[in-house]
Amino acid sequence: MMKKMNIPTSKTSLVLFLCQIISALDVPLDLSQPPTITQQSPKDYIVDPRENIVIQCEAKGKPPPSFSWTRNGTHFDIDKDSQVTMKPNSGTLVINIMNGGKAEAYEGVYQCTARNERGAAVSNNIMIRPSRSPLWTKEKLEPNHVREGDSLVLHCRPPVGLPPPIIFWMDNAFQRLPQSERVSQGLNGDLYFSNVQPEDTREDYICYARFNHTQTIQQKQPISVKVYSMDSLNDTIAANLSDTDIYGAKPVTERQPVLLTPTGSTSTKVELRGNVLLLECIAAGLPTPVIRWIKEGGELPANRTFFENFKKTLKIIDVSEADSGNYKCIARNTLGSVYHVISVTVKAAPYWITAPRNLVLSPGEDGTLICRANGNPKPSISWLANGVPIAIAPEDPSRKVDGDTIIFSHVQERSSAVYQCNASNEYGYLLANAFVNVLAEPPRILTPANKLYQVIADSPALLDCAYFGSPKPEIEWFKGVKGSILRGNEYVFHDNGTLEIPVAQKNSAGTYTCVARNELGKIQNEVHLEIKDPTMIIKQPEYKVIQRYGHASFECIIKHDSTLLPTVTWLKDNEELPDDERFLVGKDNLTIMNVTDKDDGTYTCVVNTTLDSVSASAVLTVVAAPPTPAIIYARPNPPFDLELTGQLERSITLSWIPGDENNSPITNFIIEYEDALHEPGVWHYQTEVPGTQTTVKLKLSPYVNYSFRVIAVNKIGRSQPSEPSDQYLTKSASPDENPANVQGIGSEPDNLVITWEPLKGFQSNGPGLQYKVSWRQKDVDDEWTSVIVANVSKYIVSGTPTFVPYEIKVQALNDLGYAPEPSEVIGHSGEDLPMVAPGNVQVHVINSTLAKVHWDPVPLKTVRGHLQGYKVYYWKVQSLSRRSRRHVEKKILTFRGNKTFGMLPGLEPYSSYKLNVRVVNGKGEGPASPDKVFNTPEGVPSSPSFLKITNPTLDSLTLEWGSPTHPNGVLTSYTLKFQPINNTHELGPLVEIRIPANESSLILKNLNYSTRYKFYFNAQTSVGSGSQITEEAVTIMDEAMASRQVDIATQGWFIGLMCAVALLILILLIVCFIRRNKGGKYPVKEKEDAHADPEIQPMKEDDGTFGEYRSLESDAEDHKPLKKGSRTPSDRTVKKEDSDDSLVDYGEGVNGQFNEDGSFIGQYSGKKEKEPAEGNESSEAPSPVNAMNSFV
Repeated sequence: MMKKMNIPTSKTSLVLFLCQIISALDVPLDLSQPPTITQQSPKDYIVDPRENIVIQCEAKGKPPPSFSWTRNGTHFDIDKDSQVTMKPNSGTLVINIMNGGKAEAYEGVYQCTARNERGAAVSNNIMIRPSRSPLWTKEKLEPNHVREGDSLVLHCRPPVGLPPPIIFWMDNAFQRLPQSERVSQGLNGDLYFSNVQPEDTREDYICYARFNHTQTIQQKQPISVKVYSMDSLNDTIAANLSDTDIYGAKPVTERQPVLLTPTGSTSTKVELRGNVLLLECIAAGLPTPVIRWIKEGGELPANRTFFENFKKTLKIIDVSEADSGNYKCIARNTLGSVYHVISVTVKAAPYWITAPRNLVLSPGEDGTLICRANGNPKPSISWLANGVPIAIAPEDPSRKVDGDTIIFSHVQERSSAVYQCNASNEYGYLLANAFVNVLAEPPRILTPANKLYQVIADSPALLDCAYFGSPKPEIEWFKGVKGSILRGNEYVFHDNGTLEIPVAQKNSAGTYTCVARNELGKIQNEVHLEIKDPTMIIKQPEYKVIQRYGHASFECIIKHDSTLLPTVTWLKDNEELPDDERFLVGKDNLTIMNVTDKDDGTYTCVVNTTLDSVSASAVLTVVAAPPTPAIIYARPNPPFDLELTGQLERSITLSWIPGDENNSPITNFIIEYEDALHEPGVWHYQTEVPGTQTTVKLKLSPYVNYSFRVIAVNKIGRSQPSEPSDQYLTKSASPDENPANVQGIGSEPDNLVITWEPLKGFQSNGPGLQYKVSWRQKDVDDEWTSVIVANVSKYIVSGTPTFVPYEIKVQALNDLGYAPEPSEVIGHSGEDLPMVAPGNVQVHVINSTLAKVHWDPVPLKTVRGHLQGYKVYYWKVQSLSRRSRRHVEKKILTFRGNKTFGMLPGLEPYSSYKLNVRVVNGKGEGPASPDKVFNTPEGVPSSPSFLKITNPTLDSLTLEWGSPTHPNGVLTSYTLKFQPINNTHELGPLVEIRIPANESSLILKNLNYSTRYKFYFNAQTSVGSGSQITEEAVTIMDEAMASRQVDIATQGWFIGLMCAVALLILILLIVCFIRRNKGGKYPVKEKEDAHADPEIQPMKEDDGTFGEYRSLESDAEDHKPLKKGSRTPSDRTVKKEDSDDSLVDYGEGVNGQFNEDGSFIGQYSGKKEKEPAEGNESSEAPSPVNAMNSFV
């Protein structure tokens, strides 16, 4: 019998693999094995001194282990202490404290040893410490008198407890004191005031310490705080002059931040790896400072950083060595800032890199135990054997210790033992037990036989084969009874025996066999896989806007696997629907009657099966209804006073009184019935009548216990159902009808399975429902064979010929007689696989990617079943151009019906193919026809794999290319076309070059200097040209011309001219400055005021002022625009104090150009197909011509 196991789609293979790998290493408990510690108390065990102390130590082994304890390193004899007992069949100690024992007397370090004849395992060192919650020490607390605006710290100083207490501040009314950026509690429990305000005056600042372990709370004496405002302080000074040294206090003044904690500018902090790092900065100041945190030289770790206590505390969880560094807190207000740097060092207690794992070996095998740990500082590794340091343990010739590894060679049964690895440093230790168990055992499979797995199509399937054996067995998987061993990329074979099918398809279903074998034997196990169709919502609920008191309906129509039972649940805002009769849940819809504002929300349809889950949501928005008259319309009240009259065997009369129609006329009545005999509690639709009718004659069926109810309907909706009528039981009778949907289909070649839809309960018409099943072979003069079966839906006829037609009929009967004579249907006995293969297979190659295959049909007698069609298997053998074999990937095309030809699309050109044809019936495929070989002709090649242009010179470029990835034939040549591109991106004349097919590079000469070219390159076969690849490149400019322009700037005459012009301008500026200081107008200024010179007027957008820059760019494209600091004409001269920008900031080289309106064009104008090769354009200093233009 198969054991069913559902695999939900959300389960990942990794989780299953990790979970199962543990069980794969477990030794079955019926075999001898050393002890293994399964449960123990924590290393640091703080106990409640008022309760019994329970120190856990559980272990397994074969034979069951015995237990002993040490305390503080010496043997602990529990028999001599009446307060200590050990649980039966366990190592757990119970120390009786509640009957006179004292917890302090049992404080110490305990260690448990579990021992049997194959070894001894030890627990961690368990430190037992009773919790402590001491009282607060008595102290005299002076009142705190503070000036307004000053800082204040109220010290808590709680008693030292074990574990440390939780601190909080409250008042006399047991209300928590409010905290803010100004007032907050520090990590040490003190209460910090960045600045005090008059409202801080109170006499009940109380610090509480809560000791969770003992559930006690200790209270400090109340602390009094008195805040003096500056006005009241001055009034008080005169009367209390002898009691104070403050006189004439000034008003509250703002102060820059000062750190209250930590003190100084730097501090250090050491934290252990994996712990929570807490850093704190609390500052005084007025206004209240704001705290900000940074890490010097790095970022605060994302997703692990949190800010608490109004950003005064930086919290980093799960710290690692990478979190070491300097953390700076900055406190800032409007007057300044202060900072503190905390140098954090992250140390690490030992942690595992590779923990030793149990080792099961057979006699004569080799193995290793590896124990690798890390920490800061690096931990030391030591080994023990059966709890004894390995240096003094009994010698074992098969064992060799090499640092963190123990090597075993040619082990024998006496080599069985438990080894302990201890990794320790100053911050802690790790202790791991790992046994070596020497066994000789044939394989055994631990997964139950005939386990059934069910998965959704296109999701992973994982089939278990948990095993054990020594030596370790080899695992192989097979599919089907006579299937071959499973291999290939479609399967994943895990070390623990699990077979994973990453994407399970319909054809993955079937029986899988797992075989485990070693030198001592072999065993196998079968599991079964079923693939189910996914559940889908084919019509989802839609967004609705409904007026108040209307009704809303959401649809949720689903499609699911016929063997899975879906459940549909409706949610409102991700919670259960309200318990309200207005919510009507149908088979595939949700209706909300008389919607109100509270019905607003998101409604979700959730469909669950045992294997998958889907959902869909829609929003309902309720809006106000338009103004309505005072008349209130509502659903009708339910009918009442139902009465049954005229009772007959097959009919009855039902009458009722309608309820109030509530201002909306009743349109019709719906009559429903309940069959208390067959389906109690289920109401079925019977009929409906117009709203003017209150009596109806109902047809009845025999052997039904009827009761009826009536529902009134108007335009507003349906009423509640009426109260049920009295019950009426009809008399029994013979059946009126026979089963429907009678079919005859064989499941095996020698049987006929007859199925039908059974009659429903009320259709039986009486007790003792049975079926008479009759059959005979068609077209053969045989008598009917009949059998009477119970109330089932299937009968199997065995021993039939293969695939012959049968006449079938199924007749219902009960204790009172037979139903009418049934009609006959034609069925067929079971199919068998076809016997012969199609013949005369011919292939006609149409072109390089398409072929047509013909075959002769097989005789129908040899099909031995319903002919479903023909399947053509075809696959590529090799490419004719490369003559290289490839992985065979067979493709299948199915042609329905009795077709004798088909087209094979998607073939690869210039390749050799094979195909065969098979006939298909309902049972499967017949034998394959002999393989037919055919070749596809050449096609056009793909584009060259790359085109690279290198080594640009003044007049040449070097082209390199790669042959096409898919030549699709024999390459005959390459074609290169190229054309120049001018500055306006216009294309020049096209040049074409034909290149032999065996070439892979070409040097193009006699090109124009400083010119961009576009190249088009493709390959040809005898069929034609393939797709082309394009590229662009630029020849370099004439270096001589560039050098001549640069040399002008070094000429002496030019330098002298520039100096003279600069001197004249300087003199002119000095004269103007002197004249202006005298308060008069100098002549030049008067002329400017009278006659505005167009050369010095403000520049218009379209005056072409930057024309020179444009023309220079067009004359010498590689010149840069003016440098920073050069002068420009007119009042729009760019001065350093106005702007640091220059034309250099907006472009260089050939792309740095301006339009006539001064707007920049160049690199931001139309992009070319491909950028030119890097380094082909030069960038130079401004020429003398540029410099001259800057002074125009």
